[in-house]
Amino acid sequence: MSDLENTPKPQPADASPTPTGTGMQRGLTSYGDAGFSLFLRKAFIKGAGYTDDALSRPVIGITDTASGYNPCHGNMPQLLEAVQRGILLAGGLPVRFPTISVHESFAHPTSMYLRNLMAIDTEEMIRAQPMDAVVLIGGCDKTVPAQLMGAASANIPAIQLVTGSMLTGSHRGQTVGACTDCRRYWAKFRADEIDEQEIAEVNNQLVPSVGTCSVMGTASTMACVAEALGMSLPGSATPPAVTADRIRVAELTGTKAVWLAQSSLTPKRILTEQAFNNAFRVLLAIGGSTNSIIHLAALAGRVGFGFDLDALDRMARETPVLVDLKPSGEHYMEHFHAAGGMAALLRELKPMLALDAMTVTGRTLGQELDDAPPAHVQQTVRARATPIYPEGGIAVLRGNLAPGGAIIKQSAATAELMEHEGRAFVFEDAADLAARVDRDDLDVHPGDVLVLRNIGPKGAPGMPEAGAFPIPKKLLKMGVKDAVRISDGRMSGTAFGTVVLHVTPEAAVGGPLSLVQTGDRIRLSVSKRVLALLVSDEELARRAASISVSEPSAPRGYRQLFLKTVTQADQGVDFDFLSEPQRSGVVPRL
Repeated sequence: MSDLENTPKPQPADASPTPTGTGMQRGLTSYGDAGFSLFLRKAFIKGAGYTDDALSRPVIGITDTASGYNPCHGNMPQLLEAVQRGILLAGGLPVRFPTISVHESFAHPTSMYLRNLMAIDTEEMIRAQPMDAVVLIGGCDKTVPAQLMGAASANIPAIQLVTGSMLTGSHRGQTVGACTDCRRYWAKFRADEIDEQEIAEVNNQLVPSVGTCSVMGTASTMACVAEALGMSLPGSATPPAVTADRIRVAELTGTKAVWLAQSSLTPKRILTEQAFNNAFRVLLAIGGSTNSIIHLAALAGRVGFGFDLDALDRMARETPVLVDLKPSGEHYMEHFHAAGGMAALLRELKPMLALDAMTVTGRTLGQELDDAPPAHVQQTVRARATPIYPEGGIAVLRGNLAPGGAIIKQSAATAELMEHEGRAFVFEDAADLAARVDRDDLDVHPGDVLVLRNIGPKGAPGMPEAGAFPIPKKLLKMGVKDAVRISDGRMSGTAFGTVVLHVTPEAAVGGPLSLVQTGDRIRLSVSKRVLALLVSDEELARRAASISVSEPSAPRGYRQLFLKTVTQADQGVDFDFLSEPQRSGVVPRL
């Protein structure tokens, strides 16, 4: 019987919109005649030279996120070739398709503003086009979470392939890499510790190859998180972008995608409570990016889980940082890979993990870990008895300044500032910061608590990575290297310092951050998990009554959609209509 004779019968108008069928019969375009729809589809694709034999095989879609504006994806041609090779070797038919590609440094106003758009694009292209499984190729900060979010909502078999980290460079005998060292050298330049010649020299060495940042920034964190979730192959998180290891992982990913196409192992079967617990545990143990909390919260929402910040903090108190990578430690991703990658870390965390969690291989995390290459002597992944930091890299703060929570990357903060009380100095928004931060007459003093507001999801919009904002030049010239900084924005996973982030609710929607005045006193106690504005409730009520908060709006387009529907940080900064409406629990769950 031919494919045309096997064409699914037309469905009633009220049937589920989820595509049905397999291969080229999946999700037929509706012309009122299903047989004609398949006939027309095959006629057009045969114009590209396909045979009936090729078109009878499992169809594996491959997201092509190559872009001249995205050097993190600069190895995309090699990865696509290897994935296609793996699919063909396993008897499948590879079909590439483009989606939005977002790079942190090239996206205005911020890549987070466009993450949800990329997630929608990914989901709808998976739904719209015939494929039995999909390989998601991404790397730069927001691309991997966007793809996982889209694939989770589309819920056909999917496997993640990250592009891999860049190599490290060398500057005057010192190993350097993006982007922790970008920030370190720029701070030296602003403080007049190095001159224009040296800053130009180091600029040529910080990014010596294509690939994602070579430290434990958001891209590397999400690579590790994807593996911990079970959504990518074991051992796939750490191979650098331009290595043979990365290409071999790509081929194996293509091969596994064909197996997935013939299975019923969809993302919602993998993204379970156990998988999220493992992912959060890994996030804390690697000293991972604070951005990944937002991404995991959004991903959890896509599969029906709420997000429990307080449970994350309880998990953090018992999960030490074990991976010695910048910005929490000293090494780079290539060293993590040489140390054994995620297998080396997961062995140390084994008693804390849900080993029965399923992975894209069709085997459990425990089974994969049992079969991982043996451990060897190395210096990058510590034993639990000798951690980099005794608790998880991230702590959750609460108080009258952040009733919905705030976070701090304690493993990358200055120890003596973790318990601090100081005078508030307020910057109203990013424009105010830019206008005043380098003024010599700025009324700011050592020990002040610097506040930057209106850079949250709606206030910016898009919650830019401005939370680790510059220390005023006046203080730099006085030798101040760090200061407590508080905002409703994010910071790069590559950043460091005593930086309080994701203050919720944000100032733009009337959160308490909007009430802070220069001269107020603020107390930070990381040990007690407190962020407090030392102003009476009566005075705060008086201030709230005296100001009128008008939430940001836009007359049209994507910005209007964003501002109307985006959620706060504790809900993942996703669009409210994209979350799964039925909740089945919360994560992490201890």
